[in-house]
Amino acid sequence: MLSALLTAAEEEPNLFFPASYDIIWSAVCFAIILFFFWKKFLPALTKTLDARADAIEGGIKKAEIAQAEAAEALEHYKTQLAEGRAEAAKIREQARLEGTTIVNELKEQATLEAARITANAQATIEAERQAALASLRTEVGSLAIDLASGVIGQSLTDDKKSSALVDQFLADLEASEKAKAK
Repeated sequence: MLSALLTAAEEEPNLFFPASYDIIWSAVCFAIILFFFWKKFLPALTKTLDARADAIEGGIKKAEIAQAEAAEALEHYKTQLAEGRAEAAKIREQARLEGTTIVNELKEQATLEAARITANAQATIEAERQAALASLRTEVGSLAIDLASGVIGQSLTDDKKSSALVDQFLADLEASEKAKAK
């Protein structure tokens, strides 16, 4: 047996084709590893890949659903925005009309108030004019009586005579004023 080993050692080994015992033992080891891989590792790998595929598909479905909801929300937002803009335009128009109405009412009130104030002022002026005329008549009458008393040399103390004389004098004065105005 020893001689058989020596002869085998003396033979040159083939680098491209290994010895038969190496091929057999390698095949047995490969079969065991293949069996273990097939029974234990491959199902676990398949299960993990299926779970990942389901998660990715679920994620894609969720993303599609979320995208559809986002598109729907965007449309709803655009609709609400358009409605809000239309309502804002309506409110602005209504406010403009109300503002115009208020301005017109205030102008009318101001015109009425100005007319009332003007009428009151004219009435006050007329009353003051009448009071001034009455006061002036009294003053002019007493001055005329004093002057007439000085010219005539008699005292005009009789109130009826002096009053009639003053009224006659003022009437003549007013008639001459009217004649000059024409």
